[in-house]
Amino acid sequence: MLKNLSIITFILLISTVAFAQNKSTYTSLAAKCKATKQSSDDGYVGICEGVGGFKLEVSEGDLRQNIQVISPTKKKFDLGLWSIYSGFSSVGEKAEWRVKGTVPTALIVRFNVSDAEDSSKITSYLMVAKVSKTSACVVDVVMPGKTQNAEAQKIADKALTMACRKSE
Repeated sequence: MLKNLSIITFILLISTVAFAQNKSTYTSLAAKCKATKQSSDDGYVGICEGVGGFKLEVSEGDLRQNIQVISPTKKKFDLGLWSIYSGFSSVGEKAEWRVKGTVPTALIVRFNVSDAEDSSKITSYLMVAKVSKTSACVVDVVMPGKTQNAEAQKIADKALTMACRKSE
């Protein structure tokens, strides 16, 4: 009887730890977005599905892209990607949401920036943002490298405790 109780307690403990860990969920920043504005002069704005009631607004103007996080209550939070790196830019095709249970806590997006001297040279950063119902902002930028994705996830998992990054 005591042995069975110990086994049950162990299983419950493992289940609790596994549930408490953040997991990744991916959404599209391209194919499944609904264009709300598109013209050759004013650029593009599209709304993309997110998770947990959140959505993402991708906008483009002057060959630069940006993302705003839209909360379930329709509040918009500008990530200001184009003010962190001002070169010609584009976001990747998917967003990685770090979720605890079903609640998003962070967002990781690829941000491709052209070199000012040679636009054919592109640097691909991972932008890590904290996400909550009351705020969203970039907290860190992960430089290209072999461990870029793992590094970004590690930062994302502590993003809610980090300060917002200032524009350069």
